[in-house]
Parts: sequence; C-alpha cells; structure tokens
Amino acid sequence: MRTYSPKASEIQRAWHVIDAEGLVLGRVATEVARILRGKHKPIYTPHLDTGDHVIIVNADKIVLTSDKADKKLIHRHSGYPGGIRQRTFGDLMTKKPAEAVRRSVRGMLPKTRLGRAQLSKLKIYAGPTHPHAAQQPQPLELEHARARS
Repeated sequence: MRTYSPKASEIQRAWHVIDAEGLVLGRVATEVARILRGKHKPIYTPHLDTGDHVIIVNADKIVLTSDKADKKLIHRHSGYPGGIRQRTFGDLMTKKPAEAVRRSVRGMLPKTRLGRAQLSKLKIYAGPTHPHAAQQPQPLELEHARARS
C-alpha cells in the first residue's frame, strides 16, 4: 500500500476566528500553531502546507500567567558590538500586542520556508474588528485556554 500525499489542488483551507479576550497567550499560541500547520486534519503532511487561516481579535486583552509580563525578556541585536537591546514582554504587550502574539506563534512553527508560509496565514488585530468578513470565518472556541481566576 502506498503512502497518501495530498496534491495542492486537494487542500481545502478554512478560516477561523479566535476572540483572545481573557485567554492565556501560550495556550492560544499552541492551538493556533497546530491549526496553521494543519495537524488537525486527516491529510496532514509534514512537508506540505495543509493548514488553515487564523484570525485573532482582541489581542490586546490576552493574558500572561504568573509574572511573565515583568520577568520574560525579549532580546534584539543590531549586529554591531554592544548592540543588544532587551525589553520586557509586558512592555511589548502594551505597545504592540499583535507583535507579541505573532512572536509567540512564530516560535512554535518550523524555522524554514514552510514555517514562514504558514505564518503568513495568521492575521492578528488588537481590537474586536477585522476586515476578513468576506471569507466567512468560523469562530473557534478555546475554553481550555481561559485564564483561571
């Protein structure tokens, strides 16, 4: 019996929308990475992009557990000696919440051309609205990602 490999014409891409209000960042990022890669589909193939599109709204209301907002650091280097810059994750969340979520999801995808193609199917918005209504995205409930009080 031969191994089945889907052709590009057989891949169906759906659109999902996630309301991130009150959800934990890491739990959302793992689910989003799983959907972007296509691991939730029976035709999943590691070397093909079989994943769906994901829209995340209310990224500014996402939650970090414990005191990660103050302790987790983000490093950046200019390429020059002494050019390392660092800031806290909480600072990035207040200034650019969409970028903070994108960085978390990007870390869970492959570091190849395939991973960059999968990341391009992720759309993140800080507010409650998005311009992708024409694609008729289906709401995706992530109750296990709720912050416990």
